[in-house]
Amino acid sequence: MCRNIKQLHNFAPPATDDEIKAAAIQFVRKVSGFNKPSAANTEAFDAAVEEITKASRKLLASLVTNAPPKDRETEREKARERNRLRFG
Repeated sequence: MCRNIKQLHNFAPPATDDEIKAAAIQFVRKVSGFNKPSAANTEAFDAAVEEITKASRKLLASLVTNAPPKDRETEREKARERNRLRFG
């Protein structure tokens, strides 16, 4: 999976629309191979982002878990520590 796509399920507070859309953009970029599409492909790129955003929002709304919600700041610190160990 693309490292820029972050887990959005089971956080307190829940994922925002901006976070869901950012993940959708990263996914479409990865699949299409475009960081920024050409003028000829912009419409298709944007449509794909909107479809992925809607599907992701629907998925997140329907997921159920018994685990307690994760704290965003704690998860950020864990990621920073992993990066520090990996990259020095």
